[in-house]
Amino acid sequence: MTLALHYALLSDVGLLREGNEDSAYAGPRLLAIADGMGGHAAGEVASAVAISAIAPLDRQNLTDSDDMLEALAAAVASARNTLHDMSVSDPSVEGMGTTLTALLWAGARVAVCHIGDSRAYLLRDGDLYQITRDHTLIQSLVDEGRLSPAAAANHPQRSLIMRALQGSTEADPDLAIHDAILGDRYLLCSDGLTDVVSDKQVHEVLSTVPDADQAVRQLIALANRNGGPDNITCIVADVVDSVSGPVPPTRESMLAGAAAHGDASTLLRAATAGSPDGHLPGSVPSASLNGSRASAAGTAGGDEDTADEDLGEPRRRWPVVTTILVVLFLLIVGGLYVGYRETQSQYFVASDGNQVIIYRGISQKIAWLNLSSVYQRTGIPTSHVPGDLSLPTTPTTLAKAQATVQQIRFLYNCNQEQTALREWNAKYAAKLAQLKASKTSKTGKKHKTPTVNIGPKPVVPANCPAQGTA
Repeated sequence: MTLALHYALLSDVGLLREGNEDSAYAGPRLLAIADGMGGHAAGEVASAVAISAIAPLDRQNLTDSDDMLEALAAAVASARNTLHDMSVSDPSVEGMGTTLTALLWAGARVAVCHIGDSRAYLLRDGDLYQITRDHTLIQSLVDEGRLSPAAAANHPQRSLIMRALQGSTEADPDLAIHDAILGDRYLLCSDGLTDVVSDKQVHEVLSTVPDADQAVRQLIALANRNGGPDNITCIVADVVDSVSGPVPPTRESMLAGAAAHGDASTLLRAATAGSPDGHLPGSVPSASLNGSRASAAGTAGGDEDTADEDLGEPRRRWPVVTTILVVLFLLIVGGLYVGYRETQSQYFVASDGNQVIIYRGISQKIAWLNLSSVYQRTGIPTSHVPGDLSLPTTPTTLAKAQATVQQIRFLYNCNQEQTALREWNAKYAAKLAQLKASKTSKTGKKHKTPTVNIGPKPVVPANCPAQGTA
């Protein structure tokens, strides 16, 4: 039995965006989605750069797991370098970036490459699994147990990306090997789907709609029915038997979104004008894709009118769009303020290098914004923090942070008393020896022992731990 893929790819601009900044590629051995960011045109170019860099892997026939992962990492690094060079040559696109989620097949082995908040899901034996992890602030809070998954689903800052493919930072994708089996169904999608369609709804569509093409259409229709605030791109791929399966494998390659449309292609050609063949290093021109369905795959409805509209003039809804953008901006600012206030209800214990301090907030930064501030300086030297206490502590309530400081202070005071007792004992022993020596004079007659004041003996509290323990 030889495993292969039967897949469908679809991308839609959504109901509120004027252009499509998503890009996607689907081929017999490679599935990839990129969600661009960076404003007008720049996001389209960034996602198209990522897809252009990774698409050639579909034709390289890699079979070794390590080679597959290395090839994916090299493609991501190449895309990062291209974005860097473009930003240097054109400051107007500085800061543009993209997510990238890709699956590269070799028989039953699947190499997973992921950076950002686009997602890959696996439906196996009726159960749905998310096989990628969002690189967002909210997901990091969920991983640390400071936010529940239910609260994260509707959090106003859920799209705040902590890691993406950009020219200004080193590429750092998650890379892993996954095993596929006959009957598996995979979904790759941008956050235009997952932000407005729940995992439960995704599960229902993937498990009840057998045809891959109909499944992607229903998912995109669901996203638009729920407001369609962002571009929506989906790939559904079924693992089939290439020889005797009831569903034949797909042989043609497909492009969708910005990578398949004229505007991004024009910008890409301008950016690579110095290249001998006019293409990005390692890129694949859309004309070379056998049986490419770029224009048809770029629309949710699949009809010619919609495709022509996407390829031609942008839909002119400026008054409505401007109003919506203003409202969204106010919602985002309000959400950021609420999120910031939420972090300021937490406290943690840390050190500034000299003394122990209680901080208000969380011990993280977002770009230049520090999410914590000094609440109370304790005066306890950092050197007296017990070795089994790791600083900074996990953010918690003020009462618990103060209890931690009290414990440190108690151990610190115990240490001070035990040190004073050792010094007193040493002083006492020295005086005792001196007194013994003076009891007998040179003539051998005993003399009255003089009184020597060595101070009161320090008292170590009974509940102090033994010396040398925490």
